[in-house]
Amino acid sequence: MANDTYEEAIEGLKKLLSEKNELEEVAAAKVRQLTAELAGAAEKPAFDPVERIRTGFEHFKKENYEKNPELYGALAKGQSPKFLVFACSDSRVCPSHVLNFQPGEAFMVRNIASMVPPFDQKKYSGMGAAIEYAVIHLKVENILVIGHSCCGGIKGLMSIPDDGTTQSDFIEEWVNICKVAKAKVKTECNTLDFSEQCTQLEKEAVNLSLGNLLTYPYVREAVVKNAISLRGGHYDFVKGTFEHWNLDYNLSPSVSL
Repeated sequence: MANDTYEEAIEGLKKLLSEKNELEEVAAAKVRQLTAELAGAAEKPAFDPVERIRTGFEHFKKENYEKNPELYGALAKGQSPKFLVFACSDSRVCPSHVLNFQPGEAFMVRNIASMVPPFDQKKYSGMGAAIEYAVIHLKVENILVIGHSCCGGIKGLMSIPDDGTTQSDFIEEWVNICKVAKAKVKTECNTLDFSEQCTQLEKEAVNLSLGNLLTYPYVREAVVKNAISLRGGHYDFVKGTFEHWNLDYNLSPSVSL
C-alpha cells in the first residue's frame, strides 16, 4: 500500500517534469531531488522484528553459547551471582554491556530511572520479591544501583509541577519515589540550570535508593553483618565515564573510571 503511494508520487513528478517545460531549472532540480528521495524511501526494506530476533539468537548461540560450554553447563545447574543490579529500562544503558557482566554474574532489576522504593509489601511487592530473592536465596554480596545521563525518568520527576499535578497513569507516581531527592537538589542546586539539576538528581536519586534498600530488613541485617555492600553508580554515555561509590552508612568519595 505504501509502495503504491510512493510509485504514484514518483510517476506524478516525472509527468510534471515532462509536461512543464517552462519550469525553471532550480525548480526542476528540486523535483528531481524529491523524486530520488521518494524512490529511495520506496526501496528501503521494512524492519522485520522476527528476523532480528532470529539472527540475534543465531549470533549469540554461535559466538557465545557454543564457545563457552563449561560456563553454560554450570549455569544449567544453578546461579550464584555476586551482584544485584538496579538499572534503568533505557535502551542505551544495558548493564551487561556497560559493565561487561557475563551470564550468571548479576541478578538484574530494571525500571524507570533505576529507582528502589522503600519496603512496602502491598504497593511494591514486585520490587520486594526481587530484593528478597536475591538477598535471601541467591545471597548476593553486592547491591549496585546505577543512574545515568540524560535520564528521561529523572527529567520527568524534575518537571512535575509543585502542586503535584500528574499527566500519566503510572510514570509520575513511580518517579515520585525520589521526590525527596528532587527537593534536596532544587534547594541545594538552585543556581544551576535545569539540565545541570537533572544531572545532580540522577546521582541523588541513586543515593536515596541506597537508603531505601536499608528499609528492607534482610538487606539491613546483611549490611550490618558485612555480608552485603551497597554501591551507587552513574554512567554518563555522553562523556563515556562511569562513577561509583560505596555506602558504609556514609558516602565515600566517588571514583571516576
